[in-house]
Amino acid sequence: MKRRDFFKNTTLATAGVTLLPAFGFTDSIDKRAGKTAKNIIFLVSDGMSTGTLNMADLLLQRKEGRKSHWVSLYEENRAMRALMDTASANSLVTDSGAASSSWGGGVRVNNGSINVNPDGSSNKPILQKFKAAGKAVGCVTTVPITHATPAGFCIASKTRDDQEGIARQYLSLRLDLMMGGGTEFFTAEKRKDKADLFQEYSLQGYNVIRNRKELMNLSTSAGTPVLGVFHENAVPYSLDREQDKQLKEQVPTLADMTSQAIKHLKNNKKGFVLQVEGGKVDWAAHANDISGLLYDQIAFDDAVGVALEFAEKDKETLVIITTDHGNANPGLYSDEKADENFDKIQKFRHTNDWILTGISRDFSPRQVVERVEAAQSFAITIDEAQILLKHIKALDESGIYNPKKLPFSQLAQIQYNYTSVGWGSIHHSADYVELAMVGPGSELLKPFVKNIELHNIMLKACGVIA
Repeated sequence: MKRRDFFKNTTLATAGVTLLPAFGFTDSIDKRAGKTAKNIIFLVSDGMSTGTLNMADLLLQRKEGRKSHWVSLYEENRAMRALMDTASANSLVTDSGAASSSWGGGVRVNNGSINVNPDGSSNKPILQKFKAAGKAVGCVTTVPITHATPAGFCIASKTRDDQEGIARQYLSLRLDLMMGGGTEFFTAEKRKDKADLFQEYSLQGYNVIRNRKELMNLSTSAGTPVLGVFHENAVPYSLDREQDKQLKEQVPTLADMTSQAIKHLKNNKKGFVLQVEGGKVDWAAHANDISGLLYDQIAFDDAVGVALEFAEKDKETLVIITTDHGNANPGLYSDEKADENFDKIQKFRHTNDWILTGISRDFSPRQVVERVEAAQSFAITIDEAQILLKHIKALDESGIYNPKKLPFSQLAQIQYNYTSVGWGSIHHSADYVELAMVGPGSELLKPFVKNIELHNIMLKACGVIA
């Protein structure tokens, strides 16, 4: 089946769009209605189509016998739930910079910009507003900390691509905690201006941490800002990290970062606001990489679990869980072997990214077959391996986050025969997306909202007048 046909054959069950009534919730939520939130934890699975949420939950059920934290909120009727419109100022299909700006600045801006309007004026980002109100603020992510989604909560920039400039803006704002990847935007060796921003942050009193051990030993003393940068570019995919002892020692999980960030920020007497992003969910969707997608979505859900556990004990924290836009519309499709094929993903040890970046032009078809089987426990055919090699030698595939022009889409089409998972595209979609809220302030959520409405909902939930 051709990739363009996958989406045509999808069903409403695969899309999973089911609206729950905005009433009848448990006592634990009812008792919090009307209270002012002291803290907000805003969790974003970047580029998460509904099928991604569904399949990650199915994978957890069949592999570990449990549901995801996110879907459990729905099943147990513990969250306010809505659909959210994700458009930008100039397109029904947003990019992450404009999407985060809609939350951060409360105004829709053009794709490619961050909190800067078409006329050149800018909107004050929400973490600056909360910091001015006395709250501790921060962001953690699995992509560069200077990337579009964290930046949309923090700064204004004419272009989301100015990540070196964004790294410097963070310093001038003295944000309380920033963690993720992106060492190249802080080191003198990689920056165009040869500035050593790690040193500059240290001189400004920041606790600069560079690996998981330093993170887990992080001092929680109030008032000391933290910069944690753990890898060049984005951090590795969760599935690949789990197979590499050195990466496990060097790079924290998103749940690690979330847990330590909460411990650090909660010491502020006036509360905190923390954004948490599973950024590589989006990158995997662009690559049609099912193992990268689902295991990073599960890693994001682990961070959701950390946030919910804290909020349940704290009683003063609003937890918001959503995505900025859909991406690629993946789904498990009808096939007589659909269950058997989908269950193969349980045995995957590596992502498509690991497979393709490790294949050289001088590989034989047999070597390609062996690499795929070692990574994902099934053997493609020699003919399929030859197709992959043809594209690897030509380097003829385009796509976001694919600078080496590797044949990710071609591999995904081959995998369909073995996993029954298909894709609609390699691009963002205009889908309305899932939005859940738990805790004080969640009663402000309507069943359908525009992305820009979350800005004022967060301010109102905390009683902050901007």
